Amino acid sequence: MSSSFGTLFRVTTFGESHGQGVGAVIDGCPPKIPLDKTDIQPQLDRRRPAQSELTTPRKEADRVAILAGVDNGITLGTPIALMIKNTDQRPADYRQMRSVPRPSHADYTYRMKYGIQALSGGGRSSARETVGRVAAGAIAEKFLSERYGIEIVAWVSAVSTIEAPSPDMMSVIRKEVDRSAVRCPDSHSAEKMQDAIVAAQKAGDSLGGIITCVCRNIPAGLGEPVFDKIEALLAQAMLSIPATKGFEIGSGFAGSRMRGSAHNDVFIKKGEHLGTKTNYSGGIQGGISNGEPIIFRVAFKPPATISLPQKTVDFEGNDTVLEAKGRHDPCVVPRAVPIVESMAALVLVDLALRQKMRKNETVR
Repeated sequence: MSSSFGTLFRVTTFGESHGQGVGAVIDGCPPKIPLDKTDIQPQLDRRRPAQSELTTPRKEADRVAILAGVDNGITLGTPIALMIKNTDQRPADYRQMRSVPRPSHADYTYRMKYGIQALSGGGRSSARETVGRVAAGAIAEKFLSERYGIEIVAWVSAVSTIEAPSPDMMSVIRKEVDRSAVRCPDSHSAEKMQDAIVAAQKAGDSLGGIITCVCRNIPAGLGEPVFDKIEALLAQAMLSIPATKGFEIGSGFAGSRMRGSAHNDVFIKKGEHLGTKTNYSGGIQGGISNGEPIIFRVAFKPPATISLPQKTVDFEGNDTVLEAKGRHDPCVVPRAVPIVESMAALVLVDLALRQKMRKNETVR
């Protein structure tokens, strides 16, 4: 069941990087929700390859087909099947990799686990798998937006050593994020990030980065202690994304350097409800949402596929030099923004449905 995520809103992804296609099956989506391809396609367009010089040149339109679970534009409550065909496979690019485990890839570990590996690309370990997550996440996000007014916005906050100033967490929107190819809302930082990525690409190398995400209008009470705390599920969701290496929420690691007197979020009256004066908790206390914006960050490593020759060994332990010929992103964070948003939506929709069930509320 390692390809499935969620409890009540359960998503199973399928497909390999250079197979016939990729997709997802959603079990538990409530019935009577208006849904068609136009609700899903925009996020897939933001994730797809060949968007700019900063991304892989692989040409995939990533057009979604809804195969089941929707009738006349309305969800039936039955499993929703989503399919996105692969149209630009190039398995020949990976011929050398059949005998050589690529450095920092999953070739070796998959072979050790299963005794076999996908001979073209990374198979299930490829970021191509996330297409299904984004398609499913778009449906989750539609439900959250219409039923709760929840807004999820992520952006690139760092590339390599270039860090952008934080935008206004309460007002930043995707339109501002998408103004630059690197998906950083600060134009000055975005220009520097883009130049750094292009320079690394020309050198045959790659760069890592950080994505920050804010989830607004979250109702208080979401989260299931003790092991399904909301931050625990977010961490699991984010660290399941390929190339991720770190996750922090609220004050994160910086909070460890503060005193409790400075870090505590004191309560104040906000309209008809309580709120907090500060938000070092990142919108979560005791594993449960407190009504403040949920803010977290995800760190991504430099892509492992680079064009520079690398001295390594083949599966038999013989010295060799690997020269990658496949197409790849010099930095994954610009295209990972909608993936982070989608995984956040999948966590939140599942917890929202679980809370409704606890209150014996009917989902209509």
